[in-house]
Amino acid sequence: MKTLVIGTGGREHALARALSLDPGVSEVHCAPGNPGMAAVATLHDVDPLDGEAVAALAEVLGADLVVVGPEAPLVAGVADAVTARGIPVFGPSGAAARLEGSKAFAKDVMASAGVPTAAARVCTTPDEAAAALDELGAPYVVKDDGLAAGKGVVVTDSREEALAHAAGCERVVIEEFLDGPEVSLFALCSYREADGCTVYPLQPAQDFKRIGDGDAGPNTGGMGAYTPLPWAPAGLVDEVLRDVLQPTVEELARRGTPFTGLLYAGLALTSRGVRVIEFNARFGDPETQPLLALLDVPLLPLLLGAATGTLADVPPPTWKPGAAVAVVLASAGYPATSSAGDVITGIAAAEKVDGVHVIQAGTDLSASGDLVTAGGRVLAVIATGGSVAEARAAAYDGVAAVSFDGAQHRTDIAAGI
Repeated sequence: MKTLVIGTGGREHALARALSLDPGVSEVHCAPGNPGMAAVATLHDVDPLDGEAVAALAEVLGADLVVVGPEAPLVAGVADAVTARGIPVFGPSGAAARLEGSKAFAKDVMASAGVPTAAARVCTTPDEAAAALDELGAPYVVKDDGLAAGKGVVVTDSREEALAHAAGCERVVIEEFLDGPEVSLFALCSYREADGCTVYPLQPAQDFKRIGDGDAGPNTGGMGAYTPLPWAPAGLVDEVLRDVLQPTVEELARRGTPFTGLLYAGLALTSRGVRVIEFNARFGDPETQPLLALLDVPLLPLLLGAATGTLADVPPPTWKPGAAVAVVLASAGYPATSSAGDVITGIAAAEKVDGVHVIQAGTDLSASGDLVTAGGRVLAVIATGGSVAEARAAAYDGVAAVSFDGAQHRTDIAAGI
């Protein structure tokens, strides 16, 4: 089968790589892709936000499945444009993707479905924001209502900083602070009238959002991740499936906007139980990289099953033993800015480390053919091993082999696990 992956980042490279290793896939195409994807796919210069252009490319290629990676095209309705041409697409409709596109909408869905989450207030004026901050108290949690590439959230003890962030957004959601460790749980979802909603959770992962060691500094799109979580409570996945994932997709179906694709639940394991921090409508980055490294079944049947409403006919995913760790290398200045054009070396040396492969995200080719930085998060080094500690050691051996001017990475990803 022919597949087309939409996007440019690490998540899309990881998906394209996994599909290229699938015996059921004859061709992998990416639009627009990045230099790393060119090793496993044919690249096409198409705007990922242009639904009609994406749909036309899929039609010309004879694609059997389109996989929309990033959130912005999903919220923009790219999946709808592809579906309108009769081509199966992995990714929710624009209406269902509002679950990520609007935090206020997500809160409304959760309230209707009885999903446990933080108390919140939706604010559109400085006075409303100030009142909500005083009501819910510190630490203050202020979220831009719209898409912000993982960087629209401020968690602070400073009321002034919280107010300033709110003032810079058209609409914000101010929430109570949730204590406890955070967990990412992805689920493949499909809908068929005869079966209703089918939900297959993946194994839990944990990511590291802040730029610095010890969770210091501002939020980023994610600086590393690992899976599985040896410390996670027994029965966590079953609990989240019952109390969070299934009720959410059933509520969306009840509203006439069934969710198909990947539902990402960002969770806090609080002293009062599991609470939803946020929903995303696509694979998370960088958690996808270690998860796909441990997936023990072909990826295509799962994605195609979700896209065509036949997921219930596909066996649930299973996992290889051991663990996987991803460490992200970011460019100078990230997350406030990013440096472009810095020459990257050492990827081949990193991949000589046992169990290591490198996923590219913010990369490009210079006029002279050098691989150079072209974004905030440049690449991720992923390693598998018999345990989290073994995978972590291999990942950092790989990181040590890669170099570019101004490179920054956390040194504490999966430390002590």
